[in-house]
Amino acid sequence: MNKEKTMNNNQHTNCCHHDNCSGNNESCVAIVPIFNHLEKSQMEEIMGVTHSVAYKKGEVIYSAGDQADSLYIVNMGRVRIYRLSEAGKEQLLRILKPGDFTGELALFNETLHEAYASAMVDTSICTVKRLDLQDLLLKYPSISLKVMAEFSRRLERAERQTTRLATEKVDTRIALFLAECLEVGSMNNEITLPMSKKDLASYLGTTPETISRKLYELETLGYIRLISNKKIQIIDLDSLLLI
Repeated sequence: MNKEKTMNNNQHTNCCHHDNCSGNNESCVAIVPIFNHLEKSQMEEIMGVTHSVAYKKGEVIYSAGDQADSLYIVNMGRVRIYRLSEAGKEQLLRILKPGDFTGELALFNETLHEAYASAMVDTSICTVKRLDLQDLLLKYPSISLKVMAEFSRRLERAERQTTRLATEKVDTRIALFLAECLEVGSMNNEITLPMSKKDLASYLGTTPETISRKLYELETLGYIRLISNKKIQIIDLDSLLLI
């Protein structure tokens, strides 16, 4: 299993020998918040140490216990970060979209990944090795500030999620998640769930069956309307937030 996984990783590291590789690197650097504030010449320097890797849907990007020696930036697609219990139960931690990154702990010391990362759809990832990133952090301190700001946001989200799992009932967790998905100015208060019901259940600490049942109950109450499997219209946000 490990041998096969290593072979797959080696194949991925070589997949950047294409004509569009530099274009992929440029778009990666341009969309990630820790880099896109830099001058063009500085971003070009970062592109020089960035490598583009393609993953198919369902493919593992890294596993818990793997050496963490790179920053992974999502250029296209989506990535799920999750943990597995000793019993094999999965706990979804977060989903990364284009511009998001993971593996940032490798910036500061040699460590191992504590979670798993896999491609939810066909995905393009840009990687930057730890030593290259450390050189950039020393050269451009503003990158360090951006990284610290992202650390702060993630810590806040993690603490909020932990509190909800420990103190809120499932109905409330679902309602708050739907409210957070609602973007300001969204058309007709419609949202598209960013994950499957299975992943949503893992993230909210329940089962897919419970998610489906609770969504139906919220629709019956007149708080939401289920448009399709993933599309939902928020009808009564105030009542939803009072659950």
